[in-house]
Amino acid sequence: MKDALAIHRALLQWEAVHEIVRLPVALTHADELPKALGLPAERCLVTRVYTCDDVHHGRRFLTGVIVRAGERPPLDAVRHTIGARTIRPAHPDIVNAVTEYAAGLVCPLLLPDTMPLLIDHRLVDGLSTDDVVYTATGEASTALGIRGGSLSALCQAEPFDLTAPTLASPIL
Repeated sequence: MKDALAIHRALLQWEAVHEIVRLPVALTHADELPKALGLPAERCLVTRVYTCDDVHHGRRFLTGVIVRAGERPPLDAVRHTIGARTIRPAHPDIVNAVTEYAAGLVCPLLLPDTMPLLIDHRLVDGLSTDDVVYTATGEASTALGIRGGSLSALCQAEPFDLTAPTLASPIL
């Protein structure tokens, strides 16, 4: 399983300024980061993982969506953006196996290249590139603190508008 040390080593290799923070309480889910750190939810990010079925080829794949702690992206918007026929939250066993992070504590870094990653554009547009954000590390007792601009660049997530109305389309 990937952990804070694996993330720390990768970030050192990428020469990215960061901090691994020891939490005062153990987390069961990244949504608990704001309370554990005493920060607003907009500074704490959660990577949600979904199982998708491809519209054209019928293949199954996972996608990740980075949102503020406590938020859930509209699944229809995610489905349209990634071109999936169906989408649903991924089973924890699948998340653990594919991402190598504990489900619920997925870090948006070091994810498989085959896993599309989206980020709420408000997180990219709304924070200064120097503002520090916090995310899970795969471990219950640590968090990653990193500049928002660095995280966005390193994880290569595609920004998209979670609040835009989605077009109704037939499911193929």
